[in-house]
Amino acid sequence: MRRAPPASSLNSLPAPAPTERHDWGTIKTLLPYLWAWKWRVIFALSCLLTAKVGNVTVPIVFKQIIDKLTLPADQALLMVPMGLLATYGALRFSSSLFTELREILFARVTQQAVRTIALQVFEHLHALSLRFHLERQTGGLTRDIERGNRAISSLISYTLYSILPTMVEIALVLGILAARYEWAFTAITVGTLTLYVTYTILVTNWRTHLRREVNELDSAANVRAIDSLINYETVKYFNNECWEAQRYDAQLAKWEVAQIKSQVSLSYLNLGQSLIIAAGVSLMMWRATEGVVSGAMTVGDIVLVNAFLIQLYMPLNHLGVLYREIRQSLTDIERMFGLLDTNREIQDAPDARPLEAGPCSLRFEQVNFGYEPTRQILFNVDFSVPAGGRLAVVGHSGSGKSTLARLLYRFYEAGSGSIRINGSDLRALTQASVRAAIGIVPQDTVLFNDSIYYNIQYGRPSATRDEVIAAARAAHIHDFIESLPERYDTRVGERGLKLSGGEKQRVAIARALLKDPPILIFDEATSALDSKTEKAIQAELEQAAHGRTTLIIAHRLSTVMSADEILVMDKGCIVERGRHDHLLTLEGHYAQMWRLQQQGETNAHDGNLGARQT
Repeated sequence: MRRAPPASSLNSLPAPAPTERHDWGTIKTLLPYLWAWKWRVIFALSCLLTAKVGNVTVPIVFKQIIDKLTLPADQALLMVPMGLLATYGALRFSSSLFTELREILFARVTQQAVRTIALQVFEHLHALSLRFHLERQTGGLTRDIERGNRAISSLISYTLYSILPTMVEIALVLGILAARYEWAFTAITVGTLTLYVTYTILVTNWRTHLRREVNELDSAANVRAIDSLINYETVKYFNNECWEAQRYDAQLAKWEVAQIKSQVSLSYLNLGQSLIIAAGVSLMMWRATEGVVSGAMTVGDIVLVNAFLIQLYMPLNHLGVLYREIRQSLTDIERMFGLLDTNREIQDAPDARPLEAGPCSLRFEQVNFGYEPTRQILFNVDFSVPAGGRLAVVGHSGSGKSTLARLLYRFYEAGSGSIRINGSDLRALTQASVRAAIGIVPQDTVLFNDSIYYNIQYGRPSATRDEVIAAARAAHIHDFIESLPERYDTRVGERGLKLSGGEKQRVAIARALLKDPPILIFDEATSALDSKTEKAIQAELEQAAHGRTTLIIAHRLSTVMSADEILVMDKGCIVERGRHDHLLTLEGHYAQMWRLQQQGETNAHDGNLGARQT
């Protein structure tokens, strides 16, 4: 079995930054999502071409009508056949018909592409390492995804519904002008278009860095706002509302300056575009007027040229805006696709296999690990837990206890050594199957902003309501839930803030019990419970652990007395190991911790007794 490469080098590096892209690279990445609906795309493009042919033909028919009407009144009625008028009306309608048909056909293509890409980004973010999510700021990340999804629709809309039709129409109009009139008309049109497009691209490219700066500052302001709101209680504890408002306003002030620069540069762009269009239209009308005066052109011809100019320059008048929006959309999509380019720090090996169902044994073999290269957390940690066994890990805060659970979940890769389940290295097993076999009650329980029922059922989404209620009863939270006005439908608020720490932890216990895994991890599972509730639920935890391989990470030693083996950790090393009674006889770290905790409980009991007597 080939192992995945060790992650010691990965541990020494920050999460990889998204790869820098260019516009063409972004477009090439987007095209396969659209081409998945190739027949709709082809049909939509056919409708686009048909609509533009009809649109260009309208001025030609209109010219013929005008030329007929310039005859004497009695002849005009005879010379303007009803079929010509009917053709004019049909062409007008066909242009709108095929334009709307194109949009109807392409609506599914656009929305399906947005949905597919959004789902891929969402799945990819969940596949990235814990290190990535600890280093990224949620507010900026969500804003990047939001803008990227919106930009895909905008990019497709601008290119397919505005730029591409305009290009098709320009080609048709230039062909007609070259075939029917002198070269000057074509030269003026081409020259004006070239100057307009060149000016627009140059100025818009110059403005792009301003837009990027606006986006960066917008995301930074959003990060600051969300971070402050998530920590609402902390802000209130320290009476720092004004301080938070000042910090947020300082970020908004930077955004304001950048936005003003961007808006002023837009005005310069619009003024230059208007000047070029005005000059081009004036030259064309001057040449057309000369042609009419000399008799080389009819009144219908000047109407035709004018109609062509209007058809060309009306959409071109918005080309600067469209080009800017396209560039902005590409920038926003680039940031979102950049997330997809972020490499997964922890990946399944190509030949990784799923963990087989059934009881599981655990083995840590000389494991060394550090979150940063200059700060090692674990030193040669070595222990094993037989299938169905119960191992406890105790120690002071910062001794590396919770790191064991993170490594077992493979949130991080061990720097050296190996972690095995049923004799198989974790790196030879699929991450999904390993995590499916583990249930955890974490020290810091975070709940979804949904109902209590949803948060418990999250342990096993396929569970029935009776199974959810049974898990709640086992976690001693059912009676509390039934006392609430909305019972199991009660919403817990953002991150579960509507519940107390003990209530949240009992929800987490119910969730882990509902999952019913072969491996259980209790990471300070009763730390937020009072002594009475802890004693009541301890029996339930022991019953839930029966027959399962259990890893108990605890600070309260009273919760680990019945463990098969207790590991005492200090500064990342295992300094003592054995059963409770044996460790007490050693008169070492464990015995010292036991005496301190017993003394603390005695003092607390005496204090409560004195308060009652008073």
